[in-house]
Amino acid sequence: MARAYLGEFEELVLLTVAVLDSDAYGVTIAAELNRRTERPVSLSGVHVALYRLEEKAFVSSELGSPTAARGGRRKRIFSVTTLGKHMLSDMRELRNQLWESIPLPFIS
Repeated sequence: MARAYLGEFEELVLLTVAVLDSDAYGVTIAAELNRRTERPVSLSGVHVALYRLEEKAFVSSELGSPTAARGGRRKRIFSVTTLGKHMLSDMRELRNQLWESIPLPFIS
């Protein structure tokens, strides 16, 4: 079976889910990405990426408890799966290998 492809935005969303841990839902993920990347991130774009990541089995989700702040509605909380953790580890290793392969003096 071919290895699943992870786009840049999907990787950022997956990393953000890992960072936010048990508080990872659409609004908090979008806010964290806006804060860290300093670029506009739409909530709908985050949801599309989350659903793609869930289809690839890199994240799983469950409905949280209803909250008064949301008018009794429940949040869909996302978490990184074991497969998602392996993907992040592989991506980090690949990026580190590439950075280490750049001939010096590249970075000043």
